[in-house]
Amino acid sequence: MPSSTIRPSTGPGSFERGIHPDPSKSLAAGMPIEVLPNPTTLTLPLLQHIGASSNSVVKPRTVVEAGQALSEPGGFVSAGVHAPLAGTTAKETHVTIASGRHLTAIPIKTAEDNQSGRELFEAVLGGDWDPTPIATLEPKDIAVRVGAAGVVGMGGAAFPTHVKLTPNPDRPVDTILVNGCECEPYLCADYRVMLEAARPVVVGALIAAHAQSAKQVVLSTEADKPDALDALRAAARELAGALAGVEIRVQALDARYPMGGEKQTVRAAVGRTIPEGGLPLDVGVVVINVGTAVAVAGAVLRERPLTHRVLSVTGRGIRQPKNLLVPIGVDVHTIIEHCGGLLPQAERVVAGGPMMGFTLGALDAPVTKGTSGITVLTADEARRSPRTNCIRCGRCVDVCPLRLVPQRLALASEHENWALAKAYHLRHCMECGCCAYTCPAGIPLVQLMRKGKACMPRD
Repeated sequence: MPSSTIRPSTGPGSFERGIHPDPSKSLAAGMPIEVLPNPTTLTLPLLQHIGASSNSVVKPRTVVEAGQALSEPGGFVSAGVHAPLAGTTAKETHVTIASGRHLTAIPIKTAEDNQSGRELFEAVLGGDWDPTPIATLEPKDIAVRVGAAGVVGMGGAAFPTHVKLTPNPDRPVDTILVNGCECEPYLCADYRVMLEAARPVVVGALIAAHAQSAKQVVLSTEADKPDALDALRAAARELAGALAGVEIRVQALDARYPMGGEKQTVRAAVGRTIPEGGLPLDVGVVVINVGTAVAVAGAVLRERPLTHRVLSVTGRGIRQPKNLLVPIGVDVHTIIEHCGGLLPQAERVVAGGPMMGFTLGALDAPVTKGTSGITVLTADEARRSPRTNCIRCGRCVDVCPLRLVPQRLALASEHENWALAKAYHLRHCMECGCCAYTCPAGIPLVQLMRKGKACMPRD
């Protein structure tokens, strides 16, 4: 059981409650972003985001170019999929992604003459990123370009970004909040993006501000990443005045889990409280991840769809922890082999981090737009404490950042008491894992609530 998990809200911007797990980021934080050699095959699920599935627009045995659309959105809250590499499509198949969903996917046998190495890095993350064209764009056209590029949130939620950037006269936005908080233990992909690509992060934020006519851009990350804060400040100084009337500031936040959740980051960075069941839009804020900001810049200024992303491959069960720029659709096994393979003590491979990630049942699962990392845990780390009876200690309540009562919600879910689950706001749970982390009884609170949310009848 962890020791003290509650600390007072002092110092940088913060929020109440939460926990302080061992960050374990030193394994990969010092590793610069490396480009994964182009794989021979890719498998691209047609649904990689919140919302409606996209619809295929290619047939089997079609020769496709890098960046070519393979599917079109199936609705407003949807996003298309594009070919990361040139190659030839195969017959549609089905694939199980990290969350356990079984989805239709398009396989591609890749060609040999694709961009690779430094050339690919420069195309996705490098270069000058001249902000001059931003002011000449019609705000409404920005959302159209971002939607056409298939950009979704890359911090985990994978919400289609063009929806966030579409102006709504009834919900005006004054602040674009760029979320560089990477509170999940082990993961450091966003940290490396801020260090190595701070300029496109800021340029993407300015594009988002122009789309929503916002007057303020706030770039935020935890105070225990001073070099990332310095990189953002340097880029912000260089780009100050690039978009008339927009102020750019950098905000250091408390290194507290789950800093990075929208409600917690908005509270800590701009001092606004999102209402229960509400969205950042309700308080005039649009939140985008740092990787999403880079993708927005690429979509608008380089007409480049979202085909690659940065992820961390880390943990004490992998031979060579790395931060990689990978094509979406590459399988986890290929990535692990590039990192030297698994160590003998490896026990569990997780898509994401240990707090909110999903354990992989097989390593042929593809990377999707929302895959922020691959964490390999050892047997000692993955060992679960035996479950005993709840002693009503209240620790889960003390640490819940949403002020829920996890023990009641888990009990209601386990016994399918949907009236009680509704009364205690089960659907508001963000599945952050703070409750399970502190539970001395070893009760799988998050798993029970996740199951309850899946089985609970819709109103």
